[in-house]
Amino acid sequence: MSLSVHSSAGGSAVPGEARDVVVVGGGIVGLAVAWRAASAGMTVTVLDPAPGAGATHAAAGMLAPVTEADFGEEAALRLHLAAAAAWPAFGADLHAATGADVGLRTAGTLTLAYDADDLALLRRVLALHAVHGLASHELTVADARRREPYLGPRVAGAAWAPADHAVDPRATHAALLAVLGRRDAPGASSATGARVVRAAATRLALDPAGRVVGVHDDAGRLHRAGAVVVAAGWQSGALLAGVPGVVVPTRPVKGQTLRLDAGPDLALEHVVRGLVQGRPVYVVPRDPEPGGPRAGHREVVVGATTEENPDDRRATAGGVFALLRDARALLPGIDEAALVEVTPRARPATPDNLPLVGPTDVPGLHLATGHGRNGILLAPLTADAVVAGLGGLPGDDGTEPGGTAPGDDVATALATARTDRFVRTATTPR
Repeated sequence: MSLSVHSSAGGSAVPGEARDVVVVGGGIVGLAVAWRAASAGMTVTVLDPAPGAGATHAAAGMLAPVTEADFGEEAALRLHLAAAAAWPAFGADLHAATGADVGLRTAGTLTLAYDADDLALLRRVLALHAVHGLASHELTVADARRREPYLGPRVAGAAWAPADHAVDPRATHAALLAVLGRRDAPGASSATGARVVRAAATRLALDPAGRVVGVHDDAGRLHRAGAVVVAAGWQSGALLAGVPGVVVPTRPVKGQTLRLDAGPDLALEHVVRGLVQGRPVYVVPRDPEPGGPRAGHREVVVGATTEENPDDRRATAGGVFALLRDARALLPGIDEAALVEVTPRARPATPDNLPLVGPTDVPGLHLATGHGRNGILLAPLTADAVVAGLGGLPGDDGTEPGGTAPGDDVATALATARTDRFVRTATTPR
């Protein structure tokens, strides 16, 4: 279904004054935008029939600009480094607002090579890191075992990235939902503050001058707003297919993740990434339960497949087998963990593996989509960038939320996510 252009007439308007912003999409990116906008004094409505049920629900939560670095993707690397730098303040602000623990773990990331060919590839990646001045270095296998005693007997080599961390996406999303729904949040019970409406957006509302002035939902209601932010994941492209002057080529890239319940005998402390005969795999542990009948137990997320397939929400036997096979090759102790969940979801990919963030050429329309496999990492930076584009920064001195001037490196990184780059490509004569 496309979010078609439509006159602002028609449909019953939601009672009350128009909101400053309607955010289409209630995943971690959409809710982060909504929270930062509300914190900047804007009135916000989030539209999503099932907030957080998409890619956010499957995500492992790695904050990994170093170990995600790839050849030929320097623009993505700059963006990811800027995003990682934004996470500590975001997590602290959210904790201060809610008291919730978002599961931010800063223990670093261990990358393992299963055989000699994997080690050769790992060393090529380490050389790439060195070119860009990234914090990583090779470890001996003995050093790797000292850091993580649960490694299997067959490991050819290892590397350490001390600044690649992890967060719990589900805990973060729950905290965002809580703060947006709180009645003591700014105006949450009136025409100010934020509200989350469990409904699907169906079409944009435009005024006669072509400015976006709201969104119609699937209940026939018109949500009037000064601006609309589309943060609908891989569905963003289809939602905006009928809007002139906007090209959003998002597509679904399916991935499957597994959630294990590991007992005290598998007390993993670090994110473990690996190459097993050329296949990537990761294992992300959460903090252990502090007490009660599950004291010492922890969630462990194993992922993730990458499939150019639609978001059919169907797990495959082959995908589950491949993930468990490769994870246990590096960490045999996971054999004793309970497999409690298999989560297939689609990530929102773009042709150049970069997101679309900020205002478009259509007045009143902003984008926060196309984050691929790094939506959790990019959520805080995206939120601050979108709020800046909405004109919601405190003061009139160009400062960011929190009062710090954006650095040149952040501005340069965000420039690669500009929303008109595919419009320009589509209209360039061949």
